[in-house]
Amino acid sequence: MKLNRLFGPAAVTLLVFALASIALSQAPAYRISQPYSHKNLTIFLIHGRNETSKTNIITLPEALERRIFRVYETGDVNELTVENISKEFDVFIQSGDIVKGGKQDRVLAVSIIIPARSGRVSIDAFCVQSGRWEQRRGEDAKEFLSSNERLVTKDLKLAANGARSQQEVWNKVSEAQRKLSDNLGGSVAAEESKTSLQLSLENGKIAATTDEYVRFLSGITNGKTDVIGYAFAVNGQINSADIYVSNALFKKVWPRMLKAAAVEAVANSRGVRLADPVKADAVKGFLADADRGREKARPVSGSASIITREQNENVVFEARDEKQKLTVHKSYVKKN
Repeated sequence: MKLNRLFGPAAVTLLVFALASIALSQAPAYRISQPYSHKNLTIFLIHGRNETSKTNIITLPEALERRIFRVYETGDVNELTVENISKEFDVFIQSGDIVKGGKQDRVLAVSIIIPARSGRVSIDAFCVQSGRWEQRRGEDAKEFLSSNERLVTKDLKLAANGARSQQEVWNKVSEAQRKLSDNLGGSVAAEESKTSLQLSLENGKIAATTDEYVRFLSGITNGKTDVIGYAFAVNGQINSADIYVSNALFKKVWPRMLKAAAVEAVANSRGVRLADPVKADAVKGFLADADRGREKARPVSGSASIITREQNENVVFEARDEKQKLTVHKSYVKKN
């Protein structure tokens, strides 16, 4: 109404059109690759431009292995504290990273870059091992010293990032263990702790079965310097996609993300009757539909925030660094 009085209807129409054009021009321009398939898993590479030129970002597993990062037990199931003690490296934590140890294994529920010399930072977490609340033999009850596995199903991603429900996370851990056990011809639950997703993912049967997928598909990124993410389909159905702030970061996370996608393919491989092959245009439509969802933001730590956009069938969780005005990571999930 105020704009109408100041400029008149025609001018307002032109202004709205101009703003919409600017928004569209600023929207990410992604190119979706041809499909790369092995058995019931199909990967699409997502090509785009880097949002940062920083090359000092390393992953949580790298940082823990180098002993330049700490993940501390707090005694609170749904919160841990982390500390980057490096003088030169920033550390990327991705929602879905599992940390092993403490009083029980946890999954970190926020994608965030922790800067060098960060001091202690609180971070949301969920338990992926019900029952244990004590030191496990040979581990440290006060710290988590490794992070070699990830959440492996889209249902677990939705439970941790969408529903944000501890009980739902436990339910989906049990479901993932059951599916893997059924398809691998024997239980993948560890005798030491049958509820531990971490220990299940260390099972030799899973490694032997997923290795074939990884060997066949790991090289599809070779020589491609503009790949910033990937999407994948299982059994001919779009499942999830992840897009990162740069090609440099994508290359670091790619081996673990491919392994997690392969585990999901194995979990859903029994009695498979494939649907029609997924096309690149369908992947592009999946991303665009989620990005059009109604926006809901929540602060998570310091200058970091999570923006959720959700439609009936698709959702995207966007991790933002408001201080640097960067989208660090976007996690897309097909809900149905």
